[in-house]
Amino acid sequence: MTQKTIYLIRHGETDYNRRGIVQGSGVDSDLNDMGRAQAQAFFQAYQHVPFSKIYISGLKRTYQTAEPFIELGLPYEKLTGLNEISWGTMEGKAPGNLDNEYYRKLIEAWESGNTTQSTDEGESPEQVATRQREAINVILSHPEEEIVLVAMHGRAMRILLCWITELPLAKMDQFEHSNLCLYKLQYDYDSAVFTIELANDTAHLLSLAMA
Repeated sequence: MTQKTIYLIRHGETDYNRRGIVQGSGVDSDLNDMGRAQAQAFFQAYQHVPFSKIYISGLKRTYQTAEPFIELGLPYEKLTGLNEISWGTMEGKAPGNLDNEYYRKLIEAWESGNTTQSTDEGESPEQVATRQREAINVILSHPEEEIVLVAMHGRAMRILLCWITELPLAKMDQFEHSNLCLYKLQYDYDSAVFTIELANDTAHLLSLAMA
């Protein structure tokens, strides 16, 4: 029975995260000091794992999150299919009261099953899932890579976790996430089934909370 273990992480904190500003795929921000500390804490906790390869999105906050592992000489590959959802006209803006109403209506539409509705000049969850399937197919096409690290983004993770577990995308908000959380996944090649072993795990960040 051939299996692949996927350590799926969200990138570390950026100043945009801290200030509540929407990033999406159109804002290519850097990790802030806390984000870099989170990346280092994750590295300290998981540097013993024999990762075959690292997969990151096309945005530098995922590269910077995985950078301690990359500096060990581990091979990595950028897959833009792992990018965050495009929030379109909302990117780079701190939501005001009118914007909050926009997001509320959008999330309600998605939760009611209208996951083909796109953000204003951006993407729909269905469009994100389509490009994610291509990226995941690339990752799964290498069964010899038994353990991989995948760094991506919050909303995109919610969408991914829905469709790989065969849930409708309307259920995406049940998958919680925080900066540099870990979802540990197993993929069985014989049954073509994903299982979630760890969800939104942040035990590796406890040392930061105590500092």
